[in-house]
Amino acid sequence: QAQLVQSGGGLVQAGGSLRLSCKASRIITSVFTVSTMAWYRQAPGKQREMVAALHPNGSTNYADFVKGRFAISRDNAKKMVYLQMDSLKPDDTAVYYCLGRPNGDYSGRDYWGQGTQVTVSS
Repeated sequence: QAQLVQSGGGLVQAGGSLRLSCKASRIITSVFTVSTMAWYRQAPGKQREMVAALHPNGSTNYADFVKGRFAISRDNAKKMVYLQMDSLKPDDTAVYYCLGRPNGDYSGRDYWGQGTQVTVSS
């Protein structure tokens, strides 16, 4: 069973916005706070690719194709991770997955969300 529960997604027109949410309900706070959180996506016929990552020290990584349009954020108190997606393009259409990757003493196990569909119409 997925230990990260995703919500959001849906159908929007090109140029529109969506916000994806990921809640680490079954991950204790001490583990969540030392975890790198990331969003991946997978379109039909393509490999899963990294979209954005947010590290415990606050640093971020973004794929080139979303820079300036997407923003990843987290709320450690609520154990939530978000992906704000603006200026959406049809090429953004994919299933989006939330990933938690603990670091340090808790490393060695990844946690995935169930995935949520994002569809952008032209």
